[in-house]
Amino acid sequence: MLKRKDIFEYAKERYDVKPDYPWEKSLNFAALRHKNNEKWFGLIMDITEDKLGIKSDRKIDILNVKARKEFIGSLRKNENIYPAYHMDKNNWVSIVLDYTKDLDDIRDLVAESYELTT
Repeated sequence: MLKRKDIFEYAKERYDVKPDYPWEKSLNFAALRHKNNEKWFGLIMDITEDKLGIKSDRKIDILNVKARKEFIGSLRKNENIYPAYHMDKNNWVSIVLDYTKDLDDIRDLVAESYELTT
């Protein structure tokens, strides 16, 4: 199970980026932004599973990343990837960190999101 700190450590190591907390009312929502243009390449939130269509109100951590449109459909076939919560569902996906075994499972998705938002 991945933890948000794993994502934060990876973003710091790979992109020299620290999480940014843009909403006063949602202190657990952390954006990962490019330094040069401040565009998000990742957004970590804690939400209830029902927000993703899962029949549960258990709180989970998710990571939203941007993906190529041509891969969105096949990505959503993975058990831990869903249409993006609170983002454009044509361009973004939500990855349930609680269901993801380790960083290697999503490292390429984070890198692609970084490239797509440059």
